[in-house]
Amino acid sequence: MTLKVAETVHRDWTVLCIRGELDLLTSHAVRQSVHDAVAVGRHDVVLDLSEVQFCDSTGVGVLIAARRLMHSCGGRLRLILPSRGAEEGSHVNRVLAALGVRRLFDVYPDRLAAVDDEARPLPA
Repeated sequence: MTLKVAETVHRDWTVLCIRGELDLLTSHAVRQSVHDAVAVGRHDVVLDLSEVQFCDSTGVGVLIAARRLMHSCGGRLRLILPSRGAEEGSHVNRVLAALGVRRLFDVYPDRLAAVDDEARPLPA
């Protein structure tokens, strides 16, 4: 399966909707999209992972690198995992939890919550 990244802007947030499999062969597209956003001065990024069916350790590495990049430029990174995923464990959520890195990310159930500066992230 391929990976598609679609970018939209909502207020101060760049939202990257990721669909497909996030793995060794495809993760470069996500990395490049995050870097492109930062390069044009967009330092608040949401990665919508609700349509990601598979994520391997390379994909997790890209998420961690994105977090590190956003922190280094004074930006913010938020992830979207659907609320059923946060409660029941979507694939990405299970992978992040299994590797012990879920707590590193601010996770929101949907786009409206992710771009709302008053919303609280879901518990880890």
